[in-house]
Amino acid sequence: MNDLWSQLFNFTDYGQLLALVRNSIFAGAVLGVVGGLIGVFVMQRDMAFAVHGISELSFAGAAVALLFGVNVVAGSIVGSLIAAILIGLLGAKARDRNSIIAVLMPFGLGLGILALALYPGRSANKFGLLTGQIVSVDDPQLGSLLVIGAIVLVGLLLMWRPLMFDSLDADVAASRGVPTRFVALAFMVLLGLAVAVSVQIVGALLVLSLLVTPAAAAMRVSSSPLVVPLLSVGFALLSVVGGILLALGSSLPISPYVTTISFLIYVVCRLAGARGSRRLVSQNG
Repeated sequence: MNDLWSQLFNFTDYGQLLALVRNSIFAGAVLGVVGGLIGVFVMQRDMAFAVHGISELSFAGAAVALLFGVNVVAGSIVGSLIAAILIGLLGAKARDRNSIIAVLMPFGLGLGILALALYPGRSANKFGLLTGQIVSVDDPQLGSLLVIGAIVLVGLLLMWRPLMFDSLDADVAASRGVPTRFVALAFMVLLGLAVAVSVQIVGALLVLSLLVTPAAAAMRVSSSPLVVPLLSVGFALLSVVGGILLALGSSLPISPYVTTISFLIYVVCRLAGARGSRRLVSQNG
């Protein structure tokens, strides 16, 4: 039992270790803001499955880049954008979108596994693409993450109103002159970029915990167009930064901590939302 506890939590020399992952904490905070905001639209547009599909192609792009010795972040971005654009162009209807994602996911996963199997380098690099890395964010990589994160945030802010309108009722938005086709494709590009940078921190398999779960939790306790994004960002920040801080004191990768915190937040919000609903029903009754 003590051995298990020491694997999960060991804060010996924690202060010295904390200085080593300063870049990762900063990158995680940026991803928390990006993931929390874009996750609201992911939930409104019912595209949680799309996030998973894009992450598989992002993983494949990163794995191929690792195999050929080129920039892993660039490979991840290329894979994400290919998947996002294909889904955006060919998946206008939900049924078509789900079919395309179901085709892309196994292809991306298979291609990524093939590239990792052929990669002759350290196994830690392979494992990190799937489950996240906390000490490998160097200054150039942090710079690229900040640039991409800024692009996503600026893009979301510029198209916030038409995107919100299109997400809530695409038919009415189109009748009011909103270029829904362009808005949908632009959103998919932003989502692809967000997935690509998220994969670098939490890994390809568990990117949903950053881009979906915080927003889903926020929507359980509020329906306000102002409160939901703020709660979603707060939950995402708590999950990813808290996960990094906990993982720093153990021999385990970051992903179990991030996903556990995110899941617990969702459970608490779901219980709180259910309790609030029962109270409202009893008051009205």
